[in-house]
Amino acid sequence: MSQLLPVLILAIFIITFGCAMMLVSSLISIKAKKPDPVKDETYECGIPSDNSGDTKISIKFYLTAILFILFDIEIIFMYPWAMTYGDFIAAGYGVYSFCVMAFFLAVFIFGLFWEVKSKALEWE
Repeated sequence: MSQLLPVLILAIFIITFGCAMMLVSSLISIKAKKPDPVKDETYECGIPSDNSGDTKISIKFYLTAILFILFDIEIIFMYPWAMTYGDFIAAGYGVYSFCVMAFFLAVFIFGLFWEVKSKALEWE
């Protein structure tokens, strides 16, 4: 318990300080009067907006972004491995390191084939 005491004191201090700052901020802040209806519109340029703000965005955009992130992370993992592969060989772990990376690549290549087969990359 004696090891957790500093952590508990810090947590209590942070919570108390945060609540005090929010209270002080709400007490000294300038309260806005009635909001202007023009300020609530999408654009304040004086031109009325054409849409209601609930436009539908195709799921293809999200899917493409997620796939980009996945394959980008694959490259991020491969670069340090390629840079240190010589050290693995010198330490006697070359075959093990190669097999691990081959399995890693096999999973992602399987994923790429699955994407192509399920037509996830087609826009029509």
